[in-house]
Amino acid sequence: MLETSARLLRLLSLLQAHRDWTGAELARRLEVSDRTVRRDMEKLRGLGYPVTAVVGVSGGYRLEAGAAMPPLLLDDEEAVAVAVGLRTAAGGSVAGIAETSVLALAKLEQLLPARLRHRINLIQTAMEPLYAGGPTVDADTLTTIAAACRDHQRLRFDYRAHDGTETVRASEPHRLVHTGRRWYLMAYDVDRQDWRTFRVDRLRPRVPTGPRFVPRDSPQDAASYVSHAVAAAPYRYQARILMRAPFDVVADRSSPTAGRLERVDEHSCILHVGSRSLDEIALYVALKGIDFQVLDPPELVNHVRSLAERLSRAT
Repeated sequence: MLETSARLLRLLSLLQAHRDWTGAELARRLEVSDRTVRRDMEKLRGLGYPVTAVVGVSGGYRLEAGAAMPPLLLDDEEAVAVAVGLRTAAGGSVAGIAETSVLALAKLEQLLPARLRHRINLIQTAMEPLYAGGPTVDADTLTTIAAACRDHQRLRFDYRAHDGTETVRASEPHRLVHTGRRWYLMAYDVDRQDWRTFRVDRLRPRVPTGPRFVPRDSPQDAASYVSHAVAAAPYRYQARILMRAPFDVVADRSSPTAGRLERVDEHSCILHVGSRSLDEIALYVALKGIDFQVLDPPELVNHVRSLAERLSRAT
């Protein structure tokens, strides 16, 4: 059994890592009685941590946001991840966050033991970010969306489509996906009753957020869904190409925003790609330096054959 001070730290770590805990779950994790858990909760409240309790069968404990920011507990791996993330954010694609990241990093690194500062420096010196100049996203917008995803709260927002059309959308937010250049929200569109992908730089959340909802089963994982939506769905031509190379080899030569990969076996995979031009698809695939076979559409087969003949005549 943990001593009281160590147990309080462990309890606080559990509350920070999970949205809701029942008393029985916490008692089992800490190997104490329910009564001890209740006493420990009171001690945390006395230290300024806003712990709320809900009575009933589905009740439990939750660490809420308070009027002031209480100390956070981070283990070694979490501290390294946060520090590296803050350093990277200073030059990243989130607008207005660079100065705040530097201030937060200064506070964190002041408390880090030397061994962790050394690890962070090693990682950072090996990193050379290459930013593609994509649109920046307001930090408050990201945090609002992330909180709605976490708490399963409906999100209404103003959205500007690629043609400039403005609409108001009601959604059940699922996940945020970052492609390296842009942020996307995968959400269930309540009015259209279907899953949709939204560019975060084109939306303005309406706060406060809406009521809580029961999460739906998503059609596929968020990264794959966004990859398909961005790379193929909007285009006139959508192709399936059998790539005669292992999945990891093709993935290393591809961008998730340019095409979606599907495993076939250890020696091949299928590339789903879209474009407004058959020439673009043919050249994009051919320049990967991997043998391939066009599965569909049929017109792409003839187009690749004509392109091959034209290139051959040029030599």
